[in-house]
Amino acid sequence: MKKLFVLLLLVITLCGCSANNDDREQLTVWTLQMGDFSEYMERIISGYEKQHPEVDIVWVDVPFSEGEKRTLAAVLGNNPPDLINLNPDFSALLAQRGALEPVPAGKLNAYNPQIVESLKYNGVLYSVPWYATSSVTFVNDELINKTDVGREKVIEKRVLKKVSRRYKWVVEEETKIPYPYPVSYTQMNRNAQRIKNLTGAYIYTPNLVDNDSMLRILNKYGINSPEDVKSSESVQLFEQFRKIYQEGFLPKETISITHREAFEQYMSGKSVFFQAGANFLNMLKENAPGVYAVTSVRPQLIGSLGQYDFSLMNFVIPVKAKHKEQALDFALYLTNSNHQLELAQMTNIIATTNKALNSAFYNDYSTLEGEARSVSAKQLRKIKPVMRQVRNQKELNTLVNTAVQKILTDKDTPVQTILNNLADDWALLIYDE
Repeated sequence: MKKLFVLLLLVITLCGCSANNDDREQLTVWTLQMGDFSEYMERIISGYEKQHPEVDIVWVDVPFSEGEKRTLAAVLGNNPPDLINLNPDFSALLAQRGALEPVPAGKLNAYNPQIVESLKYNGVLYSVPWYATSSVTFVNDELINKTDVGREKVIEKRVLKKVSRRYKWVVEEETKIPYPYPVSYTQMNRNAQRIKNLTGAYIYTPNLVDNDSMLRILNKYGINSPEDVKSSESVQLFEQFRKIYQEGFLPKETISITHREAFEQYMSGKSVFFQAGANFLNMLKENAPGVYAVTSVRPQLIGSLGQYDFSLMNFVIPVKAKHKEQALDFALYLTNSNHQLELAQMTNIIATTNKALNSAFYNDYSTLEGEARSVSAKQLRKIKPVMRQVRNQKELNTLVNTAVQKILTDKDTPVQTILNNLADDWALLIYDE
């Protein structure tokens, strides 16, 4: 009997321990494609759980291709994750549906203010920024040195004068005319013919019909609505692209090329400029060491508004989440300056906190990779106006890309006519209920 009593006591004790473990708050966190950094994630999760013994974090890594579909199903259900890693565009769509919990703006004072502002929907924050990317411009110096781009050209004015009983042509004055690097799409297009004639290479291969690439370019010129897309500035920009494409100063593949295919053209020395994130330098070094050796970096191409483009990943809290307060606390812990810098040193992403952005890591110009990273980080100081997702975004991308292809290939239809039709279709897509 005594042995039986001891056994029952042991069972009760073990059950009691199990019951205490079950009392821990189980926080479910979804990330996108972070499996390659599982050691990093698990270390951070372990550190948080040690500081908060009442919390048990369940980490689920979701493939990019399934992220939006699985997230939508989860937030519309009754048992969503507590914290989800998304891009801002899809986050904004969920905010429009009232599916996300607002984030107090005062909690994000440590983050880059322009990034924070870009995340607002109707003036309200619904997400915590994690990491960003902002492309820079690669330049093939070997090719560009065959031209006068980036140099000063001396223009001499000569007059015929009598010198020592003879008439000679004498330099009366000289003027230095600079030929700066093109910093905008407009300037790039204006230089396309000169660069092709002097180097045999294309000035660049813009991937105008890859997802929302053209919409991002237009946004840099303040063209982001049906009304704007048929404006005189829009017509002029598209007429530029049509002219240099039809005259052979852009590759024929421009009407269908992807970003990766454009990169392959740069790696093969067929284009002088290329825009990409700093991480592409590693691929360039590995696959085209000769081109890497003659590559320098400059800031991203701009439009008439002078702002830079960027991409961002953030965290959101579903409105139906069970542990909202703890989810926000963990999001702030995971995305603090130290953890962001650690991730950046492994991946070349751009951190989003002020402290991290002001660190030596983003002020290093001693290597090509360090320079690209530092230039990219500085660009986050001027990113407004941000291109916003709209209703039926994928359909809008298709409309715009189809119009671009018609403008480049159709020699007869006026650009204004094509853009007027695009404006009508665009308006129907986003305004029609």
